[in-house]
Amino acid sequence: METTHRVRVGDARDLSLADDSVELVVTSPPYPMIELWDDLFSELDPAVGAALEAGEAERAFEAMHAQLDRVWDELSRVLVDGGIACINVGDATRTVDDRFRVYPNHARIVEAFADRGFDPLPDILWRKPTNSAAKFMGSGMVPPNAYVTLEHEHVLVFRNGGESRSFEPGAERRYEAAYFWEERNRWFSDLWSDVRGRLQSLSGDELRDRSAAYPLEIPYRLLCMYSAYGDTVLDPFWGTGTTTLAAICAGRNSVGYELEEGFVSAFEEHVGEVADLSRSVARRRLEDHREFVSERRADGEDLEYRAERYDVPVMTAMEQRIAFYEVDRIEESPEGYRVRHEPFEPDGIAGSGP
Repeated sequence: METTHRVRVGDARDLSLADDSVELVVTSPPYPMIELWDDLFSELDPAVGAALEAGEAERAFEAMHAQLDRVWDELSRVLVDGGIACINVGDATRTVDDRFRVYPNHARIVEAFADRGFDPLPDILWRKPTNSAAKFMGSGMVPPNAYVTLEHEHVLVFRNGGESRSFEPGAERRYEAAYFWEERNRWFSDLWSDVRGRLQSLSGDELRDRSAAYPLEIPYRLLCMYSAYGDTVLDPFWGTGTTTLAAICAGRNSVGYELEEGFVSAFEEHVGEVADLSRSVARRRLEDHREFVSERRADGEDLEYRAERYDVPVMTAMEQRIAFYEVDRIEESPEGYRVRHEPFEPDGIAGSGP
């Protein structure tokens, strides 16, 4: 299996992609009213900086979102009917003109996508790892002027158009992309409390801080949940390339847009690490499944079906054709990377079920 991964230095408000050319969008945009992104939004629209300087928070908030709206316009054009858009975003808290409040980015983006004909689907909350159990906002130990801390972000999920995507009956690329029963139960929960940092970093801490990159686990799960082998995923806010990295590990095609060329160069320096990462991700999923099987058996339950490629028990018939791929070769191409994937068959798992 081969996949292609295009990385373009450019403005996602004007995507040079054909209509209906991607099946999935997974991205994390700059969050309006987070100070890290003030300069970027002000460069995109000087009215943002003017509003902040004047202490007009609502005007700044709306002007920032107006720039994101132009990207959402493009997504509605390039995403196939029934395609899914997953937008990772956090709300912001900020004091402007001596007034502290929350700025609900997630609610504003839901409204924007609904206005463009997308159907909002149930979303996901994930809790960000924190190094302190004593974070606090406010006035000490007495009421009433303390504030709840924001330690979660939203993965907003939208479907383009009114109907789900259709596949030919028994489509191999869809059934090979199945997930395990226990993965479904964990991934399709509306609360992810088990995201613990990143599987691996392909960039230095300074670049990562500047990009505010989210953990690799998040786009990897979303790719597995909402796409099949052969699909193309778009990230219009590419950053350090977390979505592209997840797409390579998941055996999907990808295209990303990034304004800052430095992020693309940093990714190029470390892309050779992706092959090992793809193997470790596949191995972890199979080892986690074997642990699940052992726990079920310890409770006196035998699983009825078996996976065809790995000779491990599975819960349902839909899991029988599940297949993982690892990176065999990655080569630079004029637009990015071309990746050759081979079936993943680790010693001790493939052909040696319990």
